[in-house]
Amino acid sequence: MGSGKKKVFYSGGWHANEWLTSKLLSYFMYLLAEKKSRNETWYDYNIKHILEDVTLLVVPIVNPDGIELVQQGIYKDHPFYKKVLDINKGMKSFDHWSSNIRGVDLNHQWPAGWEKEAEESPKVPWSRYYSGEKPLSEPEAKAIYHFTNKHQFDYVLAFHSQGQVIYWGYNDFEPEVSEDMVKRLSYVSSYVPVKTADSDGGYKDWFIQHFRRPGFTIEVGVGVNPLSPRHFAEVWSNNCLLALEGLSL
Repeated sequence: MGSGKKKVFYSGGWHANEWLTSKLLSYFMYLLAEKKSRNETWYDYNIKHILEDVTLLVVPIVNPDGIELVQQGIYKDHPFYKKVLDINKGMKSFDHWSSNIRGVDLNHQWPAGWEKEAEESPKVPWSRYYSGEKPLSEPEAKAIYHFTNKHQFDYVLAFHSQGQVIYWGYNDFEPEVSEDMVKRLSYVSSYVPVKTADSDGGYKDWFIQHFRRPGFTIEVGVGVNPLSPRHFAEVWSNNCLLALEGLSL
C-alpha cells in the first residue's frame, strides 16, 4: 500500500502460537485502506500524505501451516500427520507449538549467528526453537529472504508475542538512527525499548547485520502464548499507533 520511495516492511505470524500478530496486521491494513479510500486522517496521521511518501509491504502470516495447526489441530489425511505427531510425542494439542509444520523455528533460520543459536537449541525437529539443518532451509524463510532482497526495505518491523518490549539492536550493527526510532515507537505504544534479546538467528538480526539498516522486533501483549482473543483489545490499543508511527519514522 502506498507509492512512496521509502519502503517499509511489516511481518507477523512468524510463530504458530503467536497468530494474534496476524490479526493485528490484517486489521491494521483493512482500516488503513479504509482511511486512504476516504481521504481521512487517523489519530492525527495524514494517511494520504504518508502513503505518498511510503510504500508499505506486509506479510501478516509468515507461518500459515503452523498457525493452522495451532488453531485447527491435525487430521489423518494431512501430509505431515505422522511427522507432527512424532514431534509432539503423540499429543494432539498444539497450543505450545511455535515452529512451522516441519518442526523448524522460522525465527531461528537466519544467517546471523545461526551456528551459535543452533548449538544452544534442539538438534531435531521440535515444537519450538529447532533452527533447522542449515540457515534458510525452510520454504517460508526462503520466501521472506527473497522478498526482502527484492525490495531492499529501508527498515523492518517484525511482530511477535509476547512481552510488551521492542528489540532494536544486534551486535552493534544497527545504525545510530535506530535508537531515536525506537524511542518514538516506545512513546506511542508504552512498550519498553530493549537493545538486544541476547539471541541470534532472527530475521531482524539478519536484516540489521546484512543491510546495516534499522530493524525492530515488536513483542505484543503479555501473558502466555497463544494469547486469548480477549487480549486483542490491549494488543490493538498499544500497537495501532505504533504501526502508524512506524510509517513516519
